[in-house]
Amino acid sequence: MCLTIQVRLVIKMKTIVAKADLENEELFRKASDILKSGGLVAFPTETVYGLGGDALNPKASEKIYSAKGRPSDNPLIVHIADTASVWELAAEVSTQAQMLMEAFWPGPLTIIFKKKDIVPHETTGGLETVAIRMPSHPAAMKLIKDSGVYIAAPSANLSGRPSPTTAAHVEEDLSGRIDMILDGGPVGIGIESTIIDMSTDTPTILRPGYITKDMLEEVLPEVKIDPAVSGRTMKKDIVAKAPGMKYRHYAPKGQLTLVEGDKDKVIAKINELVREKKEEGYKVGVIGTDETLDAYHADILRSIGSRQKPESVAANLYRILREFDDLECDYMYSESFFEQGLGNAIMNRMLKAAGYHLITL
Repeated sequence: MCLTIQVRLVIKMKTIVAKADLENEELFRKASDILKSGGLVAFPTETVYGLGGDALNPKASEKIYSAKGRPSDNPLIVHIADTASVWELAAEVSTQAQMLMEAFWPGPLTIIFKKKDIVPHETTGGLETVAIRMPSHPAAMKLIKDSGVYIAAPSANLSGRPSPTTAAHVEEDLSGRIDMILDGGPVGIGIESTIIDMSTDTPTILRPGYITKDMLEEVLPEVKIDPAVSGRTMKKDIVAKAPGMKYRHYAPKGQLTLVEGDKDKVIAKINELVREKKEEGYKVGVIGTDETLDAYHADILRSIGSRQKPESVAANLYRILREFDDLECDYMYSESFFEQGLGNAIMNRMLKAAGYHLITL
């Protein structure tokens, strides 16, 4: 099926922002009513904040695309609260897929299945597959259970912008465009879920995340990575079977460039680039690590975390990109990271945020 890619004008509305207190039954009833009536609710997950709508309601999915300014061929992820729901949404559920569900759900793993007709093409970006995950965040689980609907939810940000890791980020991007924001505080992981395609013969990672290839191979005999993930150029002609495969994502307003190579050479090159841009009158920032930040000279310096703790780097990435936007930074330079384990997911996001501007020394 071919869907027309379109972006509609969004009518301004009053967006309710409320603390996601699990004891506040009235609040969750209100959020549930919004979803059941075809409205949109942003909510926290363990990865990033999601923008939720009824996954089986084509109009709700269209509203998600419209609110985000998201191309409608970019599939949405369907969030569920129990594994039994998979058999209602998926046409085929292999033994290997069940093994992944048992090992990693609830948690930051999205699994792609061949879809049943009950799932509209408006939700799947026109594809015959459906992406499903069971989040572990208690507010997300309560919202799914209380509403009684499967929730289609991409990240709750304007398309192309850094994903939101706080409710304030969601409000900044989507206030006036959606019905409600449930504020669950800062998220834990900070980057989106791993996506693995189980609709083909060989399980294939379409988006790296917190669940790494090594972790998946502890459960499955073979896992491969799609070339569009490991490639270092924008893939504009691919079929986007998963969110984030085709379009520029996670991008700050200024230009981000990554520099990779020997540590001392990277530091020297970044300082050289910073000096050139400062002499041209631009505001310049550097993303370093706890181990190297003192070596840089720029208008704005931010440590993304420690190389010894890649979890800290993942958790800080989008927050720092948004900080540079708030400070109206024109150019940003960042160290690169080893593409192993969680570093693969970090570099995937950073390369997309940089529009694949990469200097290799």
